[in-house]
Amino acid sequence: MYDVPANLVASRAGLGWLARLREDLAAARLRDPAVRSSAELLLGYPGMHAIWSHRLTHRMWQHPGLMVLARLISLWTRSFTGVEIHPGATIGRRFFIDHGTGVVIGETAEIGDDVMLYHDVTLGGRSLQRVKRHPTIGNGVVIGAGARILGPVTVGDKAQIGANAVVVRDVPAGAVVVGVPGEVLRPRVSEQDSLDAVDPAIWI
Repeated sequence: MYDVPANLVASRAGLGWLARLREDLAAARLRDPAVRSSAELLLGYPGMHAIWSHRLTHRMWQHPGLMVLARLISLWTRSFTGVEIHPGATIGRRFFIDHGTGVVIGETAEIGDDVMLYHDVTLGGRSLQRVKRHPTIGNGVVIGAGARILGPVTVGDKAQIGANAVVVRDVPAGAVVVGVPGEVLRPRVSEQDSLDAVDPAIWI
């Protein structure tokens, strides 16, 4: 998990597209030690391109006459980035997808602020009914590579989902989840250590 510096947190009201772009870039640099420059992020990070495209298609999705075009743009984005985000999904601020390839986010998924996903993550459904059928992800959640979160489950704030975990039940805030099916792991940590410093990719 990552604590976002106070200077990155601005009011939602009046935050224009340029300010949002800068916020995304700053959050990505905070989360990925491989980043060398904002230009590298702008040009070479498909996860960033995918979320920027989604912001456009999500706004279009609110207008019935633009839904088909929104779906087409999301399809083209998937072809270009390897990331599939349904235009109906709701995604908060400072969202970051590292690597990107294989990420799938379903129509009724809801994602809070300061969430980070690694590659090959699925936020999928388990129902064919036209209902809320995809996960709700709280603020500050980190989801490791290959994880599957399925159905209308809720993942609490600052939880960590381990690599390749399959989650089909609600996850408490601050929990670490591993395994198939996912189980809550409560590792012992010393006073000097913190779960904030744990990369979920180590929990396999």
